[in-house]
Amino acid sequence: MRKWALVSVFDKQGVAEFCKQLAAAGYGILSTGGTARHLQENGIDVTQVEDYTGFPEMMDGRVKTLHPKIHGGLLGLRDNEQHVESMEEHGIDSIDLVVVNLYPFAKTIENPQTTFAEAIEMIDIGGPSMLRSAAKNHRFCLPVLDPADYEWIASRLASGEAVSASERMRLAAKVFAETSQYDGLISSYLTQAADKADKAVSDNNAAVSATADAAIDGASQVNSSEIVTPAWPSLYTVSFVHKQALRYGENPHQQAHFYAEPAAKPSTIAGAVQLQGKELSYNNIQDADAALNILRSLDDMAQPAAVAVKHMNPCGVGLGEDIEQAFERAFEADSVSIFGGIIALNRPVTKALAERLTGMFLEIIIAPSYTDEARQLFQTKKNLRLLTVDMATPAWQSGDTVLRRVSGGLLVQSVDSLQPSEWTTATDRAPSEAELKALRFAWRLVRFVKSNAILLANSSMTVGVGAGQMNRVGAAKIAIEQAGSKAKGSVMASDAFFPMPDTVETAAAAGITAIVQPGGSKRDQDSIDAANKHNIAMVLTGTRHFLH
Repeated sequence: MRKWALVSVFDKQGVAEFCKQLAAAGYGILSTGGTARHLQENGIDVTQVEDYTGFPEMMDGRVKTLHPKIHGGLLGLRDNEQHVESMEEHGIDSIDLVVVNLYPFAKTIENPQTTFAEAIEMIDIGGPSMLRSAAKNHRFCLPVLDPADYEWIASRLASGEAVSASERMRLAAKVFAETSQYDGLISSYLTQAADKADKAVSDNNAAVSATADAAIDGASQVNSSEIVTPAWPSLYTVSFVHKQALRYGENPHQQAHFYAEPAAKPSTIAGAVQLQGKELSYNNIQDADAALNILRSLDDMAQPAAVAVKHMNPCGVGLGEDIEQAFERAFEADSVSIFGGIIALNRPVTKALAERLTGMFLEIIIAPSYTDEARQLFQTKKNLRLLTVDMATPAWQSGDTVLRRVSGGLLVQSVDSLQPSEWTTATDRAPSEAELKALRFAWRLVRFVKSNAILLANSSMTVGVGAGQMNRVGAAKIAIEQAGSKAKGSVMASDAFFPMPDTVETAAAAGITAIVQPGGSKRDQDSIDAANKHNIAMVLTGTRHFLH
């Protein structure tokens, strides 16, 4: 029987040169459609799959390699007498090498203009089928998915050196990892599309028989602040692509790697561009993500903002008329903890701000861009990591989920978005306009502080943060101590209710004038009474924001 290589690729990088080397090693080239034309244009003798199978391509190329003469050649065991007899009886040649890569589904759905129908057409069927067949039969059929493998495989074939059993297994493993990720991405896309379609049908009072396309078009009109409840599958699968090896994990004795979503947006840490500095560490990535999420929570305030983060907690947040003023307020909020921290800014970094930042020890600066003068100044700080992130595109969408590994399982929850709610004034005195502005600012930020959490602020900056304490009054005392004299006249936000009035009494002693908290304790009235006694305005949100 003739020795065949089956070649059908979307990404044609290097494939012509590889096929020339395959032909030189004695392989006949079977190919389809655009790949066959590309190879022929490069002077390679090609046998069309439809000529080999005697069955034409049809349905716009949807059906071309799904044929017994193809999959029999891929799956037949050469050391199984019955398989060999069946292949001979039906005129099936063995296919000893498969070169296939998949339609770019991830790249297609990155484009927000892609329609549902266009996305569906980019679901590859024949490619994964051929790869999986070859990978299952990797002892006899070499599965080649990655153009990065062309060179070493061609070198082996040219020298007559065999590809080892372990190398064949690794190529097969790569196939199943890729196709698993591919299927997982499609599954996620279809689930999200179905969620949007259901919501669009409901919101628009559309007929139940509405098509998916029409429903998804309707979903584009849905207010993005509204919650889309995700469907919860009985089997939860996730796929991420290896981005980089990290020097170590949270501690030097722990190994760590960074994996990204297949289509990570440039508005995310995984999609950020690093302009200079050392490689990001495990802790750097966690802190940078926290800083970016806090900063993005202020998007609709439409003001220059600066966020300083240490150990995934905000140590200072400032708003200003310009980015320099915003940073100074974030710095003033906690000039000690910012040392060695992460700074995130929602405006371009100017020369003036760069001069200020280069005089400090910082791990990372995140911004939408940097002026040329700022870049030149930062070059004197070779280890300082500069990241650019697209601040114009939301990093999170309604319905997105957060994953957390536990022993033996995985916790999955929807993102803790800032829920629209009607605040109720619980005390005799309602907050003033100035206090209300400060309370809304503080309430946005306290959900990013580890529980138990207390945050003190005025309308333009945080002044004290108490994070991760075992009791709420302890968190309040830490925030007040950090604020010092700035506690007087500030407002307080608590991520959860007050089970007793001691936190209010502590706030009153520090001169805090207004409090925002969820309410819901059986003893709410005790805290309300304490607030009334000290003329503190208290509002209840009805929404808790634990962060464990």
